[in-house]
Amino acid sequence: MNPEQNTEPSADTASAVGTASATGPVATVEFWFDPSCPWAWMTSRWVDEVHRQREIDVTWNIMSLAVLNENNDDIDEAHKAFFPRALRYTRLVAAAKELHGQQVVKPLYDALGTRIHPGGESDPDVVIPAAIAEVGLPADLAAYADSDEFDAQMRASHTAGISRVGQDVGTPVIAVNGVAFFGPVISPAPKGEMALTLWDGVVAAASYEGFFELKRSRTTGPVFD
Repeated sequence: MNPEQNTEPSADTASAVGTASATGPVATVEFWFDPSCPWAWMTSRWVDEVHRQREIDVTWNIMSLAVLNENNDDIDEAHKAFFPRALRYTRLVAAAKELHGQQVVKPLYDALGTRIHPGGESDPDVVIPAAIAEVGLPADLAAYADSDEFDAQMRASHTAGISRVGQDVGTPVIAVNGVAFFGPVISPAPKGEMALTLWDGVVAAASYEGFFELKRSRTTGPVFD
């Protein structure tokens, strides 16, 4: 994040942070999310904003806070009650991908997340059928929210993300041109030039192999807009 004397990025730096080039997308981005996590939602809105301004190629993948914490004996009662609900959403997205293709993952995430986060709806039995209908998927897909049929695929996707950053973090996990990191945890999601400034800084910092953590206490909760 330190400013350089030369204000024009080098070719190597441009490739690392995802600056657009005449040859097309120069950054391959993978994003792992749990639909229930408000912080992942905020980060995903930021990546969407970057995507609108930069030629980046984003693949959206499911991960699971329930799976991440299934062997954690220190979970409080509130989270114990939360995880079964969260698991229903992750199972639904995993099933949608397996049955209807990668292309439905992001629209379904958007439809679920809009209802869960800015919409404030906490009942999966309300959220799930409405989100499925919005995306144009079959209504009977909702049954997979309560099925373990695609748990192996869901867990494989989860492991593919979390194994890149370690078990002591959460969602989201982002990989840019193979460089993976947790977060960033942000609120609200920046827009315009600030979204690009944050993108360049975060990806540049994460690209240093010896960089592990930069953190301060949160002073606000998720701000949805």
